[in-house]
Amino acid sequence: MAAYSFPAVAPVIARDLQVPGTLVGFFVATVYGVGIVSALLSPGYIRRYGAVRASQVVLLATLAMLLTCAMGSLLSVVIGAALLGLAYGATAPASTHLLVPRTPPGMMNFVLGIRQIGVPLGGVLAGLLMAPLTVQLGWRTALLCQTVPVLILLLAMQLPRARWDSDRDATHAIFRAGLLAPFKMLRESVAMRRLALTSFAYTSLQLCFTTFMTVHLTSQAGFDLVRAGQALAVFQISAVLTRPLWGWLADKVLAAHKLLALQGVISCVAAVMTGQFGTDWPPLLVIAICAVAGATASGFTGLAYAEWARLGGARRTEATGLGTAIMFAGVMLIPPAFSVTVTVLGDYGIAYTAVGGLAAVSGLLLLGGGQEKVKFP
Repeated sequence: MAAYSFPAVAPVIARDLQVPGTLVGFFVATVYGVGIVSALLSPGYIRRYGAVRASQVVLLATLAMLLTCAMGSLLSVVIGAALLGLAYGATAPASTHLLVPRTPPGMMNFVLGIRQIGVPLGGVLAGLLMAPLTVQLGWRTALLCQTVPVLILLLAMQLPRARWDSDRDATHAIFRAGLLAPFKMLRESVAMRRLALTSFAYTSLQLCFTTFMTVHLTSQAGFDLVRAGQALAVFQISAVLTRPLWGWLADKVLAAHKLLALQGVISCVAAVMTGQFGTDWPPLLVIAICAVAGATASGFTGLAYAEWARLGGARRTEATGLGTAIMFAGVMLIPPAFSVTVTVLGDYGIAYTAVGGLAAVSGLLLLGGGQEKVKFP
């Protein structure tokens, strides 16, 4: 929710700070760009201090981000984004480290799909709550309201820490393997390289949707801020509902890599249509397309993380950290490019078509041969 709060009320923040609304992409890029480092280093930290402690560090970084950004200047917003990124990359490796050994292999995609609903749920809360809170209290106070649940969760996580972090190794050297060591796994696996490209492209498209949706709808489709926030919430709710469903289908019906390919094609169609939104579009059709986009462009992450964990085998924590870093790289590079494209050309259609096309092509590559028959450890 903290990360998605800025896109949810981007028009208000941009007007207050006197910057173009499309520049919100640089806030998201900073969070995820800095998060690449924490994603790659977090497996070593998790092995030394435990996954619960790593999660608490993420919450501390979230608290620091909210307090800093609430100061309300452009500089404080940039610093706050960097503070959140310093730990944000540890979320997926920490939870994967805890969940995989405790989950039956026949339910792995489903369980990791459930795990991933936390991200769009945060987006739902941002979309539904940040707009009315901002209207009533201002965006700075709206950010401060989030510090209460963060503090409660930070303290609550201490309760299971001794039991859940019992596998920590106090002698493990956090920086022993080096920042680039996880990338060696890509040389060893064709399937991982394909998954890496898909993860990069899909996450890029997902964040373009979530980052620019309110700005796009308010500037091009005639939506007001509250209704645009509701559209963003529909996008996120669709991801919440479908991530476990995609996981169940991967466990019971069709292999995860085939479902991921299907998601890429559908999300591309949704992106092309989104780029054509205008004031003459029926609001219900706009909302329906947002729902389809959420189910595919955002609904893929549970499957993707399950595949990273499966292909990583005994090195699942490192593999998940690598997958997180690659996804974050997509967020860091593509939304700013999207922002520049829209700002220079004044056209969302070209930007959405380009990113959607990348998703479709990378997804179809997953259907090639060479899929490793690796089972969950």
